[in-house]
Amino acid sequence: MLLTFVKAFLVGGTICMIGQIVINFTHLTNGKILVIFLIAGAILQGLGLYQPLLEFAGAGASIPISGFGASLVKGAVEASERNGVIGAFLGGLQATALGVSVAIVFGYVVALLFTPKTKKM
Repeated sequence: MLLTFVKAFLVGGTICMIGQIVINFTHLTNGKILVIFLIAGAILQGLGLYQPLLEFAGAGASIPISGFGASLVKGAVEASERNGVIGAFLGGLQATALGVSVAIVFGYVVALLFTPKTKKM
């Protein structure tokens, strides 16, 4: 079990380290970096390279935004095999609906509990 945690930490940490390097050495906005990671996860899943990483690292690869991109593609491919073209459109949404719903609900709860303040420069 300890090895599972170590693998998840190393892979997740490496993904985060790559993101931090991109932040430090480029002038990309946070939103653009998130989109790049999401698309990278989707492309890697489409090429069959992200699934082995998911099996190796578990949550270390599925929790970052690249894992969300991989889930979108995986759901779209599986549903397209069952339902054709319409499955390609609906499969990704069905595969990630729970994660999106949880993010919206918790975002709303946090917004109710805390008062945001603007930064003073």
